Amino acid sequence: MYTKLSIHLIFVVLVHNATALQVCGADQRQISAAELADKIKGGLVGQILGNLNGLPHEMKYIAEPGSVADYTPALPEGARTDDDTDLEWLYVCEIQKTRQPLTPPQRIVQLWQNHVNEGIWCANRYARDLMDLGFEPPWTGRVALNPWAEFNLSGQFLCESFGLMSPGLPQTASRLGVHHTQVAVDQEPLQTTQFFATIIACAFFESDLDTLLDLGLQAVDADSRTAAVVRQARLICQQHPSDWRAARQAFKDQWQIHNGGVRDWNGYELNTACTIAALYYGQGNLRDTLQLAFNLGWDCDNNAATAATIIGVLKGNRWIEAQQWNIKDRYRNTTRRGMPTEETISTFSARIVACAELILLQHGGTLLEIDGVPSYHIPAEPPRNILPLAAPELRKAELLQLLSANEKQNLTGAETERARIAYLAICLGQSQRLAVEYPAAWAAALGSLRKQTAVLKNIQEAPLPSGEAIQQAFATSGLN
Repeated sequence: MYTKLSIHLIFVVLVHNATALQVCGADQRQISAAELADKIKGGLVGQILGNLNGLPHEMKYIAEPGSVADYTPALPEGARTDDDTDLEWLYVCEIQKTRQPLTPPQRIVQLWQNHVNEGIWCANRYARDLMDLGFEPPWTGRVALNPWAEFNLSGQFLCESFGLMSPGLPQTASRLGVHHTQVAVDQEPLQTTQFFATIIACAFFESDLDTLLDLGLQAVDADSRTAAVVRQARLICQQHPSDWRAARQAFKDQWQIHNGGVRDWNGYELNTACTIAALYYGQGNLRDTLQLAFNLGWDCDNNAATAATIIGVLKGNRWIEAQQWNIKDRYRNTTRRGMPTEETISTFSARIVACAELILLQHGGTLLEIDGVPSYHIPAEPPRNILPLAAPELRKAELLQLLSANEKQNLTGAETERARIAYLAICLGQSQRLAVEYPAAWAAALGSLRKQTAVLKNIQEAPLPSGEAIQQAFATSGLN
């Protein structure tokens, strides 16, 4: 999974008549460099509008839909960092700098420890604190170790940039997306990563929203709950073609079933359905799509950001600028210490363009000059599910292997190593065995873990129902 992509740079100069954006036969597509940059920036501006314009409405509309009316997209003070964009910004900067699209796990840990210490919640907060125990991705996002990982919507709101940097390459978008979102999520949320990253990658060459949803579904494990949610959400929208409120009520009846717990507002089911509904009822209108996403409710800033990324790619930034909305070209860094402080939306977008150029050429694309216009020929890449759901027993076997590697040495190692092995053993139900086999070392390991107050606080606040098992396991081991 972590192998480096080989660099394949081909520069060819051809001169013939061609449009800026077209399909070139069954196995190749073409887009001008200018059109590529315009669509990428359109997607990013849409994402930022959805995120920051949606924040005032986040978690406000749970029992009933919102009533936002006469909304006009705007960023009069410019944009600022928020977890819906700034974790992707971190990776975009790294990929641009290193020219390595799949950031190595140990480097991800370094980046997070250096820059991601505030402005994160839920699955990402939990993953960040596991890093201080010495865990690397993908372990930080495994369900057995991170109780948010099975349902948190981090898989969708951290995937957009990987679709933007993979125009026409949906499998590549999925691969880049899951590589980076599995830092904090697993299983079903990784299916949502592939669904939305694929749609964004395909939106560079396909404009019909219904077709885009079909393409996205091809990237999802057909037997997954995510696939069922997508199919059901689309069916509900079709049953209520002019009544989004009725569709929302059906969503609520179908998926808000956790007695008001965190999964009833932070889970992938409801929020995937709402993103689909915003696209369906918005009918390609960016303003309407955003307003609908806000009113559909729940974790609506994330849903608005994802839906608006798709529409932003379809419309392009030139169209957005023509609307004369008040959008200041600024991206203030308020959360990621050590990252650039003089960023703008334009420079952020330019970074994604640089990543896209790198990825296109690495994947067999060619840079052409057509009538003096630089353009890319991109080999066709159909959507495909590149990471199916894993069998639970396989996931457990992987973690048991991680535990058994140098088990005794880690129990008697440095304090962080002892704390890590204790955490892993408790989560896997191996604490009693280790207490019998290595009583003194196990007691010391528990003592080391007891000092990890951030991790223990996360366990105490772990969401139901998935958090109950880990809370019980830690209580049984004497760590309440």
